[in-house]
Amino acid sequence: MLPDQQLLRIPGPTPIPPSVQRAMLHPMIGHRDQETKELLRKIKPKLKKVFETKEEIAILAGSGTAGLEAAVTNCTQPGDEVLVIVTGVFGERFAKICEAYQLNVHRIDVTWGKAVDTLDVENFLKGHPSIKAVFVTYCETSTGVLNPIQELSNIIHTNSDALFIVDGVSAVGGVQTKMDEWGLDLVVTGSQKALMLPPGLTFVAASKRAWEVIEKNNIPTFYLDLQKYRENILSDSTPFTPSISLLFGLNQVLDMFEKEGLENVYERHQLMKLMTREAFKAWNIPLLTRDSCASPTVTSVIPNDFNPDALRKTVKNDFNLVLAGGQQELKGKIFRIGHMGYCSPSDILQTISLIEIGLVKTGKNVMLGSGIAAAQKILTKEVK
Repeated sequence: MLPDQQLLRIPGPTPIPPSVQRAMLHPMIGHRDQETKELLRKIKPKLKKVFETKEEIAILAGSGTAGLEAAVTNCTQPGDEVLVIVTGVFGERFAKICEAYQLNVHRIDVTWGKAVDTLDVENFLKGHPSIKAVFVTYCETSTGVLNPIQELSNIIHTNSDALFIVDGVSAVGGVQTKMDEWGLDLVVTGSQKALMLPPGLTFVAASKRAWEVIEKNNIPTFYLDLQKYRENILSDSTPFTPSISLLFGLNQVLDMFEKEGLENVYERHQLMKLMTREAFKAWNIPLLTRDSCASPTVTSVIPNDFNPDALRKTVKNDFNLVLAGGQQELKGKIFRIGHMGYCSPSDILQTISLIEIGLVKTGKNVMLGSGIAAAQKILTKEVK
C-alpha cells in the first residue's frame, strides 16, 4: 500500500478529477472583478443543463444542508402544514429543519431500505388539502434508495397545490433530473457528490411556481435569502463572497460533463450500480435495497454472517480502501459503497477485487474471483 494512495469509495465527499484540482489552483481573483463575472457567465448555462431547467440557479457558499434550510425558510412560514417523506437519515434532516422553523410537520415514515409508495402519498394528500409543501430526498444516501421523483411529482401536483421540494444532493449529476419536464418546484444539491468537487457549494434551483411563493414570503432571512441570489446571478454575480476556487473547479466539471455527454454520465452510473450489485449477489451477501429502487450512486450492503465494520477496517488497513458505515439505526448493520462522480467501471472492478480479499480475511467463505466475474459479465455485455 502506498502511503499517499487512498481509494475513496464513500457516498461523499468523492474523488476530485486531476483537471478539476488543477482548475482550482487558478490564482485568486477579486470576487467583484470582471473575471468572476465572466466565470459565472460561463457556468450558468452549463449548470442549467444538469438540472434540465431554464430557471436561474442560486449558487451558495455552504454545505448541502444550507441549501435544504434555504428551501424551507424561503418557501414556508411558521404554522404551514408540510409533508416530509422520510426514507432515511436525510429525510429526517428535512423534518428537523422544518420543525426548527416551526412548521406543522406531517411525516410519511418508510422502512429504511425501501422507497416511498406513491399510493401512500396520494392518499395522504387527499386527506390533507392544506399541505403547502412536500419534501423528499431523491437519493437517500444513508440507505442507497432512489425515490420515484417523477411519479411523486405527478401525484403531488394532481392532488394538491403544494410545492414539491427535492433534496438531490447525492443524485444530481449522477441521475437524470428533468426539473422542468417533471414539474419539480425546488431542487437542492451539493458540490461534493456527483459534481466531483470538494464540499463548500450548494445549488438551489426553483421553478416559476416556487418563485411566486418565495416572492410573497415575508419571513426574515439574510444569508439564505434566495431572492438576493437570483437578483445577483442575473447580473453574473453573487450577493456574498463566493467560493472562487470551487467556481473554477465547477466550470471544469461542467466542461467534463459536456465532453462525456450527460446521457453517458448517467449510463456510467447505472453500469457501476449493476456491477456492484451483481458482485454481492455472486457472494450471496444481502443488499439493503431492491433492484427496482436501488440508487445509481451508492449501494448499501446488509451482511448477515459477518461484521460490516470489521470488513471496513480490514480493507482500510490493508488497501486504504475507504467504505462508509451505517448511520443512526443502521450503524453497525450495513456498509455503503459510493460509486458516483469521478468513478469508472475500472474503479469498481478494483473495489470489488479488494472487497473480495477483505471478505476472505474476515472469515467470509467466498470463492476468489466470483464477484469480479459477475461484475465483468455486466461490463462485457455493455461493451458489446
